[in-house]
Amino acid sequence: MNKICVIGNSVAAPRTAEEAPLAGWGQYLGGFLGPRYEVRNYARDAMTLRRYFTGRFATLLTALAPGDMVFLAFGNVEQRINQLNRHHGPREYKEYLRLYAEAIRGEGAIPVLLTPAARCAFDEAGNVVNTHDEYPDLTREAAAETGSPLIDTTALTTNMLAELGPTRARRLYRWLDPGEHPNHPDGIIDASHFNDVGAREVARRVAISMLDTAGLPPNTVDPQTLAVGTIPPVLAEFTVSRPELALTMTPSVPEGPVVVSPAPGEIVGAARKLTGKAPAGTGYVLFYEQGRYLGGTTVSPSGTWQWRRVVNWPAGPHIVDVLGVTGNAVSPTAVAEFHVLDRLDPPEVTGPRPDGWCGPRPRFSGTAAPGTQKVMVLEQGRLIAEAPVQEDGTWRVTHAHDWRPGTYEVQFVSVFSAIRSPAVSHPLRVHGVPEDSWLNTSLSSREPCSGSCEHYPAMPEW
Repeated sequence: MNKICVIGNSVAAPRTAEEAPLAGWGQYLGGFLGPRYEVRNYARDAMTLRRYFTGRFATLLTALAPGDMVFLAFGNVEQRINQLNRHHGPREYKEYLRLYAEAIRGEGAIPVLLTPAARCAFDEAGNVVNTHDEYPDLTREAAAETGSPLIDTTALTTNMLAELGPTRARRLYRWLDPGEHPNHPDGIIDASHFNDVGAREVARRVAISMLDTAGLPPNTVDPQTLAVGTIPPVLAEFTVSRPELALTMTPSVPEGPVVVSPAPGEIVGAARKLTGKAPAGTGYVLFYEQGRYLGGTTVSPSGTWQWRRVVNWPAGPHIVDVLGVTGNAVSPTAVAEFHVLDRLDPPEVTGPRPDGWCGPRPRFSGTAAPGTQKVMVLEQGRLIAEAPVQEDGTWRVTHAHDWRPGTYEVQFVSVFSAIRSPAVSHPLRVHGVPEDSWLNTSLSSREPCSGSCEHYPAMPEW
């Protein structure tokens, strides 16, 4: 019997009954395979190419046998440029995929590259939104460059969402109203991870794709297991009868819902949720903008509610009316007022000056556009530092490692929520003792010391 080993992040990872309804598509893949194959699912939460390569990959290579397959399902986590320990720039991402493919082939096994599964996000026109930037394309390119089989999970899950549309699609995700599942009495909004129905459907579509993927062994999939699953029903918020009538009714409930977040006038991202509280007895909360019904949600037993549109908020200012329903009575209206950003300008870099010199510990500084949370610093496409943006729009960070003397190009990116600006390049000139100077080579017989050591001869302190 041959193995199909799945490595990747939380979207594919196996889940326990205690984590229900959360499920990973990798845990259902085995149900669609022929008798000669078994699945071993090693995907884990927040796993990245870098972390797995330097952690568990050696153990996996040791366990591989000729004819085994390794599914590399990454790209959901590596794109997060706002997280220093997780982000992989495009070159790093593709280089790791190349190293994986070569090592797996070295053991006689088959590397299979998978693009990341689509998140549940639509635009105002009902089109599925790409939330993974260039990472699906990077995976496709790496597959072509390494001659590896490719399963385009991005394409097959995007098609799945497009078939269902915004009124049904989130029923495949761990996205629940209060009271829908005992493990989440207050509800949960998760547009990235699948529930058991969604994970099984993604696994079925991955198996269908395997039938036509060049480079995979024949008879891997059992075609008799691929029958179409049940189409999920329309979401309850879209089955409310004539919801606009509630706006014309005279409020007969003394208290209405309270909006907790976002704060009045707050700058938010396109996928921002609304949260709040409601008086005891409130059964449902309805949301409107300019008199148009947007959706609704139930209220939890603790009197809280949370709601997010499956359709992303358009950029610009929004004033949303929030109305509570108790039986046949309606409450006074509360208001959620916020401003949506969908793009950011690059930061301005003021230090070091482009024509100036700095010591081996450069201090970067500048200003950023309103809404920017952090400025990320990259060199050769790799993250090297981050700088929180202050209330006055300024930012600064001193790099933690010494730079060698020379001239470099450093890139800076503004980030807010899931939004990133284009990168802006800035020249950096580092002053110091050249490595080939006699001041350094004369000490080559000894291990290097820091400038603050008491041994002689001493190196300069900065």
